Amino acid sequence: MQALWLENNQLQLRQDVPIPDPPAGEALVRVVRAGICNTDLELIRGYYPYNGILGHEFVGIVEQGPEQLQGKRVVGEINAVCGQCRFCRSGQPTHCDNRTVLGIVNRNGAFAEYLSLPVENLHVVPDQVPTDVATFTEPIAAALEIQQQVAVHPQDRVLVVGDGKLGQLVAQTLALTGCELLAVGRHPKKLANLAALGIQTSQGDGVKDRTFDLSVECTGNPTGFEIARRALRPRGTLVLKSTYADRLTFDASSLVVDEIMIIGSRCGPFPAALQLLASGQVDVEPLIHAHYPLIEGLAAFERASTRGVLKVLLDIYPA
Repeated sequence: MQALWLENNQLQLRQDVPIPDPPAGEALVRVVRAGICNTDLELIRGYYPYNGILGHEFVGIVEQGPEQLQGKRVVGEINAVCGQCRFCRSGQPTHCDNRTVLGIVNRNGAFAEYLSLPVENLHVVPDQVPTDVATFTEPIAAALEIQQQVAVHPQDRVLVVGDGKLGQLVAQTLALTGCELLAVGRHPKKLANLAALGIQTSQGDGVKDRTFDLSVECTGNPTGFEIARRALRPRGTLVLKSTYADRLTFDASSLVVDEIMIIGSRCGPFPAALQLLASGQVDVEPLIHAHYPLIEGLAAFERASTRGVLKVLLDIYPA
């Protein structure tokens, strides 16, 4: 099958990758659509020493698996877990000691004609959710994870730093809590997407230091981190949603003096994400900037890494 293969930080289109042979408990999924995200770009830059097929945001159709799933459109949670380690037994499977992660850690990903995932990872896409829209399930789930980790109240002042793909979804999901929300970024056109939804935005000059209860850093760069940190009042909470290819330096003493809580945040609840998409409470279509066939995957990555571009989707099979 065709696949986008990463090796030694070099991406290539391969035509000779074997179709997966799913082990017991896994399903073979024909990939229909897949989205390029910042983690894919960071993997190419060396964020993690991964070799294999990239991609973890996808919609596919089950070709081999339980009868009730065959022929169904599905999305899939990216962590394949052992079920036996201390984290699995304590209800924290995304931290499984033995996990593989789709397109990121020891498991070939979604930028291919087929993939294999545990049946328990798969979720059927509601009929009313278009395939392009369903491709956003994984990043919306990641955005919702913030609310699994931190209680957000209407009276809270919340800052989202970053107007990229993830920042857009984080801002939309946090806005549903009724909090006093400000989203900041560098790109007027991207901020306009959020302003059209009634979310207050700024290009940075609207951030007053030491006034926010919660800040969410979605840029993955030191400048974004510094804005998010400075914005927090004492005993505020800083949530890090982005991976960093390079090391980050910061003033640790100020974190101690102000008693700042820092929380890393990644994977989240798929059923809740699908419910938001089915109800239309999150609008993702304005974030789609381009479609490319898999055979033009290298050009798709070049486009996705271009300044100002949001989501680039790979069309792999017709739905």
